[in-house]
Amino acid sequence: MMKQLITLLFFVSTLSSVSQEIAIVKYNGGGDWYANPTAVPNLIEFTNKNCNTKISKTPKIVAVNSSDIFNYPIVFLTGHGNVFFSKDEAKNLRNYLTAGGFLHISDNYGLDPFIRREIKKVFPELQFQEIPKNHPIYNQTFSFTNGLPKIHEHDKKRPQGFGLFYKGRLICFYDYESDLSDGWEDTIVHNNPKEVREKALKMGANIIEYAFKH
Repeated sequence: MMKQLITLLFFVSTLSSVSQEIAIVKYNGGGDWYANPTAVPNLIEFTNKNCNTKISKTPKIVAVNSSDIFNYPIVFLTGHGNVFFSKDEAKNLRNYLTAGGFLHISDNYGLDPFIRREIKKVFPELQFQEIPKNHPIYNQTFSFTNGLPKIHEHDKKRPQGFGLFYKGRLICFYDYESDLSDGWEDTIVHNNPKEVREKALKMGANIIEYAFKH
């Protein structure tokens, strides 16, 4: 109990001493954690412009087992392939999330079986739950009455927003069959229509705003 309290106090004091920053999670296993290099910078620019945030323009890179992860109220994880968390990495990520951190996972197609397996190492007692359309994460600066928007088509499945809830708090948002982070990329990368790209950016901004508030 004392160790958890110290971790929480460290987390709060660290956040109060730095500017608003977010980070991209670097993981092992061979998956391309570095996918969509223009995505998060574009999302930061959009969020700062529309949601009264002052996030540092260049996202940092943070390893799963690094204590530096506690510097960021929200971290992003994406990719197409295998993800692997060691025992120490799973423990560090659990400490980060239970102490107040927030993880956004964006399935860039092909990530699903691997991330579900590894998240079970972090929270063996929890299950991903589909987040209802009336949840606050869909109703921040921007409103999504139908829930998670569809950005890219892969298997003709509906987009789903899954969450992990720890003691009643949403600590992880997982966008599945949506491909939000592709929609954040520079227009030239995927040639998304303007309205589709805006939906992706607005939903991403909502996720950041929710993480900062909660």
